[in-house]
Amino acid sequence: MKVTAATLPDDPTQLKQLLVDFQDHYDKETGILLEQIRHLRAQLFGRKSEKVPYDDGPQPLPLFDMPEPTDNDQDEDEEEIEVPAHKRKKRGRKALPEDLPRIERIHDIADADKICSCGCELSRIGEEVSEQLDIIPAQIRVIRNIRPKYACKNCEGLQDAGPSVKIAPVHPQIIPKSIVSSGLLAHILTAKFIDHTPFYRQEKQFVRLGVKISRTSMCNWAMQAAAACQPLLNLLQDEVLSGFYVNIDETPLQVLNEPGRNPTSKSYMWIFRRGDPDKPVLIYQYHQTRSGDVVREFLRDFQGYVQTDGYAAYDFLDDQEGIFHIGCWAHSRRKFMDVIKAQGKNRKTGSADKALSYIKKLYKLEKEACAKDLSPAEIYQLRQDEAKPLLDDFYKWLLMRKSQTPPKGLLGKAISYTLNQWHRLIGYIGDGHLTPDNNMAENSIRPFVIGRKNWLFAGTPDGAAASALLYSLIETAKMNSLEPYAYLRYIFDKLPTAISLEDYEAMLPWNITPQQLDLPGLLECG
Repeated sequence: MKVTAATLPDDPTQLKQLLVDFQDHYDKETGILLEQIRHLRAQLFGRKSEKVPYDDGPQPLPLFDMPEPTDNDQDEDEEEIEVPAHKRKKRGRKALPEDLPRIERIHDIADADKICSCGCELSRIGEEVSEQLDIIPAQIRVIRNIRPKYACKNCEGLQDAGPSVKIAPVHPQIIPKSIVSSGLLAHILTAKFIDHTPFYRQEKQFVRLGVKISRTSMCNWAMQAAAACQPLLNLLQDEVLSGFYVNIDETPLQVLNEPGRNPTSKSYMWIFRRGDPDKPVLIYQYHQTRSGDVVREFLRDFQGYVQTDGYAAYDFLDDQEGIFHIGCWAHSRRKFMDVIKAQGKNRKTGSADKALSYIKKLYKLEKEACAKDLSPAEIYQLRQDEAKPLLDDFYKWLLMRKSQTPPKGLLGKAISYTLNQWHRLIGYIGDGHLTPDNNMAENSIRPFVIGRKNWLFAGTPDGAAASALLYSLIETAKMNSLEPYAYLRYIFDKLPTAISLEDYEAMLPWNITPQQLDLPGLLECG
C-alpha cells in the first residue's frame, strides 16, 4: 500500500512504531545491497584464492613488537627442550639434467702464459667447470619418400609376361596425399591444445621458419586427425563407463556457425572424468545445451558414484537406480568464502568463519590420510570415526543458524545451499575411493578454459567436436604421465596400420611406456 499523509495514523505511538519498523526494514535491505556490492567488487578486483590465512592458529606478531612477559611467565621454572634434527634444502642453482647432450668448450690461456717467470712450464692442476643452457630453434626439414621402380627388360613387350613394373606400395599416412607428417601434425596440435597457440599465430611462426602453412590447412588437418582417432575415443569412453566413479563438469563455449542459432549463442564443453587413479580418463564433449540430457545420454547404463556440483541439471541423478550422486564441498566452501570477501578488510569473525572451520577440519582429515598413505578401507574407517561426528555437529549448527539468518544475504544463501546439498555432500564418506569435492573435474577442464582465452571461439560444430576429441586424447595422455607431443606422434604413426581391436587398445595411454615413444615421456607428477 502506498503511504500518504491520509493513510498515516494520528496516534504518536503508532507513528513511532511505524518509523522503527521502517528503519529495521531499511537497514536489512541496505545491508544486503551493500553486501552484494562488496561481493561484486571482490569478484572483479579481489584475490581469487579461497585460503583464509591464520584462521585456526595464532595471529602473527607485528613487526618489531614482542609479547610482554607476565607474572606467570616469571614464576615458571625454566625447562629444557630438545630440538630434533631437520633437513634443510640446499640453496643455489639446481644442476642441469644429466641426460641432456653436452658440448665442451675449452677456454684456455695462451701458450706464452703457460711459462712461469722462473722459466719452467706450468702444470695443469685442475679445472673449473660452469654450465649454460642452450637451445636450437625449431628446424623444418623435408622427408623425401622414395619408392624405386623395377622392371624386367627381358620380358619387355611380351603380352603374357604379367606386370612389367613393380614398386612398393605407398606408406600409410594419418592424412593420405598430404604434405603433413606425423611429427608436424603432432607439433601443430600440441602448440594449440597444450601451449594454447591459435592456428593464425602458428601460421606466422612457420613463416619465420621459412615455410608457408595456412591456418585453413592446419584446421583441416586437425579435423582429419580427430576423425582418424575416433576409435581411440570410443575405447576411452568405454573405460569411463566401466569404472565405478565419474566426475562431471561443464564450461561455456562459443561456436560461430551453428545451424539455426545466433553466433553469440552459448554452447558448452562437457567433461567426464574416470575417478580410478590406475586408469584416469578424460572425455571432453561439445554440446549446444547445458541440459541434463547430455549426462543421461553419456552415462547410459553406468552403475556407481557420480560427483557433480549443485547445478540443477544434475538433480535427476538422485533418482537414477544404481547411481549414487555425491556433491562437492569446494562449492559449499566457496559460498562461505564469498561472505568473508564481501565483508572487506575490517571484518569481524562471524558465522562464515565458523562454517569454514568445520570444512577445514574435514579437509585436514583428508590431508592426514594422504600423508599416511592410507588404503581406501582405512580412509573409509577414518571418515566414519572422525568425519561423520564432525559432519553431524556441522549439520546441527547449520540448522540453528538458518533460523537466525536473513535468507537473501550471502550467508543465508550459503547456509541454504549447504543444507539443500547435504544428502550429496556427505556421500563421500561412504567409500574410501571417493574425494570430498569435484576439483578433479574442475582442474581437468582448466586447460580448455586457458586455451579459450586465446582462441575465443570455435568456427563450426565439427571443429568444436574435433577439438573435444583431441583434448580428450591429450589430457588423458598427460594424466597417465606421457609427454603429449611424443604420444600424438606415436599414435599418428600407428593409426594408419591399425586393423584389429588389439591394435587400437595397444595405443591407449596406460598400455604405452615412455621408452616406446622414443622421447623423454615421463612428466613430474604434482
